Amino acid sequence: MLFFSISAFYFFYFAAVGIYVIFLPKVLQDVGYDALEIGFILALAPLMRFATPFLFLKHINLNQTIFKIALFTSIFCAILFYFTLNNFYAFMFNNAILGACLSLILPYLEILAIKDLGKDKYGKSRLFGSIGFMLISLILAKFLTQPKVALDFYLFVISMMVIFSLVLLRFDVSHETQNQDTYENFSFSKHWTFWVCLFLMQISFGGFYNFFTIYETAHGISLEMTSYLWSFGVICEILMLYFQGPLLKRNLIKIIKFCLLITTFRWLLLYLYPDSLMITFLSQSFHAFSFGLFHSAVIIYLYSLYENKKLAQQFMYGVAYGLGGFLGALIAGWLYGANLFLYSAIFSALAFLVIINRK
Repeated sequence: MLFFSISAFYFFYFAAVGIYVIFLPKVLQDVGYDALEIGFILALAPLMRFATPFLFLKHINLNQTIFKIALFTSIFCAILFYFTLNNFYAFMFNNAILGACLSLILPYLEILAIKDLGKDKYGKSRLFGSIGFMLISLILAKFLTQPKVALDFYLFVISMMVIFSLVLLRFDVSHETQNQDTYENFSFSKHWTFWVCLFLMQISFGGFYNFFTIYETAHGISLEMTSYLWSFGVICEILMLYFQGPLLKRNLIKIIKFCLLITTFRWLLLYLYPDSLMITFLSQSFHAFSFGLFHSAVIIYLYSLYENKKLAQQFMYGVAYGLGGFLGALIAGWLYGANLFLYSAIFSALAFLVIINRK
């Protein structure tokens, strides 16, 4: 029951992520936003993921009450999308609140998954998130005839995510943090190369997560084919998540370095061959390493670094997917053009150089 519930949570959570990163940029473009406005709107959610964990260093404890508030507020924000879509400032504010809620939900349940399922089953459970991401990319591409359709799908998957999150609370019997880390003992400086690496890596994904759909359709690839490209990358990710168990028992830092190099090569392919469908499929196959293996290696490595594992996961999503995602989206919106993925390659290469001497 625990494995099923966690798998279902991942399925619907990352289905929502799929709608957000694949189709929301296109929806915003269709209703009249320009590239810079799209980048700014999409940057606010990760900025909130960065800011939110700092509240939990001293002031707030991430307990079941806070977790439930985040769940129900996320549904409320999804409903408000219908009313705010055509207003830049209202949609921006609503998106920021949703980002804050999601920054609490995933780290809370990730610790439950790692603690109770272990390294081997964690990957197999997490792959259902990839399946949800892939299926939504295939299904919504066929039904997205107007912006409201994307909002309908988003509200549905967020609601299902909340239902399974509430089910998982039944298994949350020893998940409360007894001793909160403080500024003094939760140290970024001790592992600064690791944190900077995560930050730069996520900046490199700014062009991909926010503009890949627009970038590909601008180079003559249809929206439906672009959804196939997203899905192919996720299929490769799923295969990696299923078979990665033995790899994660090896040196995790070496795995992280290898994934950074593969990611740099991936972005260079998109930069050099933007019109080649075959090369784009090849670049998408590397998603198995640049996200699937990289994410799992980072999650498990981080789990071993800090005693307050829940707070560490919050900061991982805050620093990497939050601040890195915020700046990545802004930079991608600012630099969008023929050289977009060249800049992405530079950032992932810098991430490798930062962590190259870490053992």
